[in-house]
Amino acid sequence: MSRFSFNQITAKHWELTDLVKGLVEAEVDKVALWREPVQEYGLERSAALVRDAGLEVTTLCRSGFFQAPDWFDDNRRAIDEAAALGTSVLVLVSGGLKPGSKDLEGARAHVADAIAQLVPHAAAAGVTLAIEPLHPMYAADRCVISTWDQAMAIAEQHPVGQVGVTVDTYHLWWDDTVLDKIERAGERIAIYQLADWVTPLPAGVLTGRGLPGDGCVDMPAFHTAVEKAGYTGPIEVEVMNEELWQLPGREILARTVASYLGGSEPA
Repeated sequence: MSRFSFNQITAKHWELTDLVKGLVEAEVDKVALWREPVQEYGLERSAALVRDAGLEVTTLCRSGFFQAPDWFDDNRRAIDEAAALGTSVLVLVSGGLKPGSKDLEGARAHVADAIAQLVPHAAAAGVTLAIEPLHPMYAADRCVISTWDQAMAIAEQHPVGQVGVTVDTYHLWWDDTVLDKIERAGERIAIYQLADWVTPLPAGVLTGRGLPGDGCVDMPAFHTAVEKAGYTGPIEVEVMNEELWQLPGREILARTVASYLGGSEPA
């Protein structure tokens, strides 16, 4: 539990003040926050809330979406928000194709260029940009960065600590080459996230993830890979699931902790 971090989206409808109270009562001292609820509550109030509660903010989720016209200004704001919340990791989801475009190669090149433009501001703020490769089924509308190799190719253009990669079991489990590559990633691993792949896939695939241990992902294999890479940082459980979201926040937290301790957590 010393490395466990509860990702806010796992209990999407839990109000921030109640979430913080519930984490403190459950003796969970790490949380990953999302930009939208933080903005709704207020950035300064959110920062004070988690700080006064003694919580460590492991990441801010999420920015990127570089196909949007205002991507530059929005991402600079996100970097400032991460710094204000006291986290050194901002998760980036690259975004999909521009409306009407089929230029996948061009979109990926734009992501690399956009991150390069953001690095100086992020470095000055002490924030690592954590590129998250998403499952290929999201390439058109959410994330043109689909593989570990694509994410690493961008990250390695910049110093370690400025740009890294997010290891998310839900998005990477299908790749039969990824475990060996993760083992060799070293300090490029910026954050490690757990969620399971469950079948049959729901109509809304984005919100059909399972708690660790509920699906077909070989969690111990991923744990071994990140440990061989030397990663010793927080481990977030980030689950988007419509059925789970209908439960009270404290029950979601209890189920999440139980799933983490039920064999999916590292030794």
